[in-house]
Amino acid sequence: MIVVDQDKNREFRAKGWWTDATLHGMLAKHVAAKPDDEALVDPLNLSAISDLSPVRLSWKEVASGVEQRAAVLTKIGLKKDDIVVIQLPNSVELTLVLLACMTLGVIASPAPAQYRAQELRGIINKTAARAAITVGRIGKHPHAETFLGLKADCPTLDLILVAGQPVEGSISLDRAIGELTAEDEGALADALEMSPATADDLVTICWTSGTEADPKGVPRNHNEWIIMGQGCAAGAKLQPGERLLNPFPMVNMAGISTGLCSWLEIGGVLVQHHPFDLEVFLKQIEDERINFTVAPPAVLSALLANPDVLSNIDFGRLDRIGSGSAPLSDWMVYTFHDQHGVEIINIFGSNEGASFAACIEDVPKAEDRAVCFPRFGDHGFDWSYRLADRIKTRLVDPETEREILDPETPGELRIKGPVIFSGYWKAPDVTERAFDAAGWFRTGDLFAITGDRNQYYRFVGRLKDIIIRGGMNISAEEIERYLLDHPSILEAAVIGSPDQRLGERLHACVVIKGEEVSIEEINRFLTQEKQIAVYKQIEKLSILPALPRNPVGKIVKRDLREKFGSVL
Repeated sequence: MIVVDQDKNREFRAKGWWTDATLHGMLAKHVAAKPDDEALVDPLNLSAISDLSPVRLSWKEVASGVEQRAAVLTKIGLKKDDIVVIQLPNSVELTLVLLACMTLGVIASPAPAQYRAQELRGIINKTAARAAITVGRIGKHPHAETFLGLKADCPTLDLILVAGQPVEGSISLDRAIGELTAEDEGALADALEMSPATADDLVTICWTSGTEADPKGVPRNHNEWIIMGQGCAAGAKLQPGERLLNPFPMVNMAGISTGLCSWLEIGGVLVQHHPFDLEVFLKQIEDERINFTVAPPAVLSALLANPDVLSNIDFGRLDRIGSGSAPLSDWMVYTFHDQHGVEIINIFGSNEGASFAACIEDVPKAEDRAVCFPRFGDHGFDWSYRLADRIKTRLVDPETEREILDPETPGELRIKGPVIFSGYWKAPDVTERAFDAAGWFRTGDLFAITGDRNQYYRFVGRLKDIIIRGGMNISAEEIERYLLDHPSILEAAVIGSPDQRLGERLHACVVIKGEEVSIEEINRFLTQEKQIAVYKQIEKLSILPALPRNPVGKIVKRDLREKFGSVL
């Protein structure tokens, strides 16, 4: 399925930014070049969090696993352009399933492990997904049973494949692999010959939250993912064969770009991690001889506060760490470099394709690199970052649409280029609002021009009404909509409460109808009645006599943020 505008396609191909290469084609090259080299490693705690057992695979074993899963998908009737919802932990299995879908041209729609019936129902029905691939459990939640329970509400959902422990009413993926025949292998070969997946075909539909209450689908093709992998590899200065530790779930831009696509770009070793567990994370860094990984700012700062914890890490090998999703501490950036020789690379990105990396070559001072990014685009500066010539940027006053060129004046960051997506999945109205009249993507993030030569952008805040909790975007409007359905709540506004570990936590400000209501009762209502993901629970509750409103009746969240010291 091709959704990208053909004029855009021709422009980027003419510049050499897009080609005929595919992600599964990149896999094939590594398999041919080094079939017996180690390629893919499971989280060491995988059995504790799921029904799967950890494995380690060589490149040829990866290729065999991908072929087997592609043959199973073909055998059960899936074909090019069918859509499959995938909910698996970060694992070898998730990697193989994604690559199998890419090989066939089946469109993968990966869902975070935290999603529950409410979010999954929306994804399945928005995409008309024919199948789901999951596991019996992730943690304590019975994911396979959740999908089985959704079949009545999702008329297109026909097939549910379960990896690991089989569940009644589903198809056992392991058993199906074991029952493959030569005839099934022939059917796969025929399918690949008759309908080959091209670089322009959709690979994924990932999900993001913003000002809209419902998650929005972000479709991306091979070219769009490959260029992001090139950018991540360049920003992190990854070398061929290096070992990567990926703690970001491979369900959106962060995990797929820094994990899957970077791995295929350099042909190294991808070590998966799930869920984030500091003890496991540090053990993997040591035991797996990791060259590069990513971690939230709060985790990196906490590590520096406990030097004994870092004593077993070989910082001669691990000399770069990526971080982002919140402003970094210049003390943290400086101390890692000064005491351990580790470069902290500040990363800013979005599912829609915004991609910035502040590395030491482009932003040498620690105090700058903690909060600033290179001012990419036609602004007269040269950068080492590979995507620098492919990203056009400007700041715009969101009220007047006037371009901002004055230093230290906040404006919304607008972006153009081959990294930016073409539009949300089957949501033309939302897509229209996401781009301005000149075709620039509205990031919803406020930056200001700064630096001794006006060469940087400094992050200021957000226009979008979202809360970023542990790297997960949560729509304030979505939670407010559910809160207003509670029988005791008259009005509701949700803001982000600062948190050192997670970045933000959900703070609900409510006006009640007379009866007292507890945070425990509200969260029971949200998770049991509304069936939303646990990470969307309210973590701080303020009961107010009234919410602040402007003259036309709109809630003024700025006043609530000032009152409670919340995140901008």
